[in-house]
Amino acid sequence: MLKKFSLTYLIIVFFFNTNSSVGLENRIVAKVENQIITSLDINNEYNYLVALNPNIKNSKKEDVIKFSKKSIIQEKIKKIEIEKNFNNPKIPQKFLQQLLQNVYSRIGMNNLDDFKKYLLDNNVNFENVKKKLEVEALWNELILIKFSSKIKIDEKNIRNKIKNNQFLKSYLLSEIFFEVENFKNLEKKFLEISDVINNKGFDFAALKYSISQTSNLGGKLDWISENSLNKNIRKEVNNIKINNFTKPIIVPGGFLILQVNDIKKTKIEIDIEEEFQNLMNYEKNNQLNQYSKIYFDRIKKNLEIREL
Repeated sequence: MLKKFSLTYLIIVFFFNTNSSVGLENRIVAKVENQIITSLDINNEYNYLVALNPNIKNSKKEDVIKFSKKSIIQEKIKKIEIEKNFNNPKIPQKFLQQLLQNVYSRIGMNNLDDFKKYLLDNNVNFENVKKKLEVEALWNELILIKFSSKIKIDEKNIRNKIKNNQFLKSYLLSEIFFEVENFKNLEKKFLEISDVINNKGFDFAALKYSISQTSNLGGKLDWISENSLNKNIRKEVNNIKINNFTKPIIVPGGFLILQVNDIKKTKIEIDIEEEFQNLMNYEKNNQLNQYSKIYFDRIKKNLEIREL
């Protein structure tokens, strides 16, 4: 039984279902081992993705349906692995409330009641939201347990970054993390992604191409301080104006395209130890994200996945 949850590793992906759809033929469209995915599941996921990403409302429905199906398959894979490792696990109510707050604050809401109403207006069931958040939290805890001993951080380098900067520059970013089978195909893939970004928006492109856990939110990230970015990424975003995006940046496991949504620069008047801890947590989460992807890809290969 899982007894302790880490609050430093908050990688959140949202897969939500609702039972409010009416008049939709419900049929099985995919199976992951013995777990089924129905057309109703996918329709409900579609409602959620559109609710959290209004910019994709005018996109082709069949494109967003594909994203929805991919999301649900990912969730099923994680659920199967969680059940293999934990015996009837639950997460603390306080932790769940924190996750919910992270969700509604990122879409501009100030309280849970407004969020519940927003979900209801968009045909998303709140109780299912909580269940899905629980699955994601348990997956994150599983990754933390399995890989926390492998995390390596240069604490001296982090402290030097804080001391050497009189002003703190922060970026509000969105990301698309993707892979290519052959490095020779990178330019062609980037041109394809760029075309979608320019014509349908970064949110839509993230839903379509990104394999990051932020894809369901259109790739949106929180404010990230310049100190927390590695040298290569910092160099790229420093040369990008607001609303523009970078060329593919090589990162462990694939390539990263970043869009700069906003920039702020403030004089550093912060608790050095607090900032140090924040940057430590950010670096830990980056490394855990990489292990999460590697682990997910490995277990996916060993499962029977059938799309009907």
